[in-house]
Order: sequence, then structure tokens, then C-alpha cells
Amino acid sequence: MTKRTYENETVRVLWDSERCVHYAHCLRHGQGVFDRARRPWVDLSLADTETIVSTVEGCPSGALQYERLDGEVGEIPDAAVSIVPLWDGPLAIRGEFEVRDRSGEVVVTGPRATLCRCGASKRLPLCDMSHVEVGFTDASPTDPGNDR
Repeated sequence: MTKRTYENETVRVLWDSERCVHYAHCLRHGQGVFDRARRPWVDLSLADTETIVSTVEGCPSGALQYERLDGEVGEIPDAAVSIVPLWDGPLAIRGEFEVRDRSGEVVVTGPRATLCRCGASKRLPLCDMSHVEVGFTDASPTDPGNDR
């Protein structure tokens, strides 16, 4: 598990590789801030704070989070919880929630997370990308982020 922190004078971005489901929202919408081929892979100097914040808030898994360092309000979870299947992948959950494991232990809280729907995850109820290994597919056209 890798956790990294990147910051500039206005925002701190936190990345947790264990939560990442490689949906690539950050790569498509971050105006070059996020680039897998570059080390470090995050360069906050490439976009303004609002672009960074909106890109991070679009991360369905919550692998990317942020903290405002400029006194502005950070991410506010949606009051209503929504759960939507991602194309060929997990269920994206957004809102103010707690996800618990079988023992009742809280494993993650809102504002964003991805839940396994293939049944193969070794981190149930969270997605760990096992759907790729087992060849899980979904012919559903309901993906809200079908902009890839």
C-alpha cells in the first residue's frame, strides 16, 4: 500500500494506492496534473486550485482526497447517498456514509468509495481491482462517467 501527499500553497492532495480502481478520471480531467508516466505522478503546478479540487472530487474511489490550505471550504459530502455501477467495475458510492466489513468494523467513510460487485475482492466490501483478474464485465449503459 502506497500513500503519497502532494501540496502547493493552496491545496494538499492525498493519494492512497490501495483505494485506487484506475478509473482514470484524474488523467482525463486534471489538465496534466496527474500523469502515470511522470515521477512524481502529481504536479500541482500545472493547473489552478479549482481544477485540482474538481478533478479530485471526481475520483470515484476516494483514492484521491484533498485538504484546502487557503482557508476555503473543503469537500462537503452529498447529503443523500448515491450508488452507481461503474462500467466493467465496482459500485461507486458518494455521500455521507460508513462502509463496514462483516465484523461491523468501519472500513471507509464518505464522501467517496468503490464497492466490489464481482465478489472476488480480497478487501470486501471494497473493490481491489480483482474484477480485472476475473474478467468481470458489465454491459450496462448506466455509467455516469462514461466519458472515457
